[in-house]
Amino acid sequence: MFNLPLSVRGGHAFLRLTRAPNRLDEVFRLIDSIHENPRLSQQLVEAYRQTPRGVEALRSQPRLGAIDLEALGRLPEGTLGHEYSRFMRRHGLDPAALPIGPVKDEVSFIEAHMRETHDLWHVVTGFGPDVAGELGLQAFYLAQFPNRVALSILSAGLLNTLLYAFEDSGARMTQISRGWLLGRQARPLFGMDWKQLWNTPLSEVRAQLGLGAKAVEEVAPTLLQQNGRETVARA
Repeated sequence: MFNLPLSVRGGHAFLRLTRAPNRLDEVFRLIDSIHENPRLSQQLVEAYRQTPRGVEALRSQPRLGAIDLEALGRLPEGTLGHEYSRFMRRHGLDPAALPIGPVKDEVSFIEAHMRETHDLWHVVTGFGPDVAGELGLQAFYLAQFPNRVALSILSAGLLNTLLYAFEDSGARMTQISRGWLLGRQARPLFGMDWKQLWNTPLSEVRAQLGLGAKAVEEVAPTLLQQNGRETVARA
């Protein structure tokens, strides 16, 4: 059964995200309400164990460590580190500002790892930090591994679209569709030791992960056909 105080706290965060889907404080409250539930946190761990590198990641627990955006920005243009630094500074993001608690078990590692690598996922997948891009990345998360956090944020974002931002529905649904297709065909990103890739060209990282420029265009017809909707793809 759900822990009622946690469910109430998560419900309040969900409702606030429906009004303002870009509020990180409410995202973190929603995440905490899910991860602090013993049954749901165990389901989370089991979901990550099913990914190809999940068991090893839960054992070795790779972390980014302290990030120096200035130093990364001095790496050759086009490298993952340089492009990550550019992305963060362009959008006024500070990795040190993320509330990341101590890692004491598998659940706290998953939370810390996903929080500190979230913006790296933005960089390698190409999703922007706006609402449409964030929903696209959440769809990518959900396609890579079952998790209630991504589904909750997507649900709040869709309700926000319906009630407050219907004019942006086309852009948001495009990014959600792209995220789902890209996540289904890409190699799993969870558990990667990203700090070992700072000097690698971003194009090479994307190619290794199945995130090349034409990835969605190549996979979409196949997925649509498998789902019995080939006529839609040709329309």
